[in-house]
Amino acid sequence: MKLIHLSDLHLGKRVNEYSMLEDQEYILKRILGVIDDEQPDGVLIAGDVYDKSVPSAEAVLLFDWFLSALVDRQIPVFVISGNHDSPERIAFGARIMDQRGVHLSPVYDGTVTPVPLTDEWGTVNVWLLPFLKPAHARRFCGDREIATYTQAMAFAVEQMGVDPALRNVLVTHQFVTGASRSESEEISVGGSDNVDAAVFAPFDYVALGHIHSPQNCGSDRVRYCGTPLKYSFSEAGDQKSVTVVELREKGNVSYRTVPLVPRRDLVELKGRYEDLTLRSFYENTTWQEDYTHITLTDEEDVPDAIGKLRTVYRHLMKLDYDNRRTRANTLLPENAAPETKTPFALFSDFYEAQNNQPMSGEQAAFMRALIEKTWEGEA
Repeated sequence: MKLIHLSDLHLGKRVNEYSMLEDQEYILKRILGVIDDEQPDGVLIAGDVYDKSVPSAEAVLLFDWFLSALVDRQIPVFVISGNHDSPERIAFGARIMDQRGVHLSPVYDGTVTPVPLTDEWGTVNVWLLPFLKPAHARRFCGDREIATYTQAMAFAVEQMGVDPALRNVLVTHQFVTGASRSESEEISVGGSDNVDAAVFAPFDYVALGHIHSPQNCGSDRVRYCGTPLKYSFSEAGDQKSVTVVELREKGNVSYRTVPLVPRRDLVELKGRYEDLTLRSFYENTTWQEDYTHITLTDEEDVPDAIGKLRTVYRHLMKLDYDNRRTRANTLLPENAAPETKTPFALFSDFYEAQNNQPMSGEQAAFMRALIEKTWEGEA
């Protein structure tokens, strides 16, 4: 049994105000290419199909196109809702979709019914458990105490009545203790959403969504496949991929990854403005077309730096400075006695506190002239 594990498509997402829809369409086409090469028995999509609970029309149309392409290939698809999705919207039309091999997780009602697949070694039960909060589980647990995400997940798994003699695959969307987050994920205060991986003991493979960097959680059988695209610069060093899971006889499970190359990468560059705009620095790279985060190390701010840099780096998303000014954490001295200082002296103190260096001679002359002109106008 060969399964493709995907998650966190976040269709409709914007990164630093850039729409990612064209990039998402591009990467979904690349994923279809992987599916054509691998010929899997099913595709698992472990939540966060959309970036918002009420997605844009363009995002819905893109997912509709992707599902239709999988149905045309006669490949069963298993989809759950994540914390970014509306479970009701994901579940819409589920009974009709089932007939075409598209299995959508219903809104959690205390029970989960598996979808069976068969191969030469027998039955593989695929269980679809959407993003689950303790409050969701408490509605169906009677007097049982459920205060944590681990307790909620343990309750949900117990209610499934998993047959340990069969091979079982769980598709779910949670934060498993020990997983490494990135900046593009929602973070609960104090790690209150942690789920202990021990609750997944009955399953041969757990296809997780929620964490954007691909990684295992304690074993090869509990895995985040990660996002197909980079959604924050904290992921700039990640290699995005499709996870291909293979289940043979009971207890024999393995996975491998197939790399995904995006339409545009996310790249971080750092240096002086003069160096970063040298043709010899960027001409043999893809940086001009990539999404870039540039950190300038110039001590003086470059006028209209973003506009100038975008003539070279067309998709500059973010600009920062790393210099004495930005590294400083200076407070104005308590004994500044502003009432005894001239306007120029006050501004000089403020400038030095903000920039961790005094004004240059040119800046000081400009400020003196500006203050004199202002005072003349009030005279």
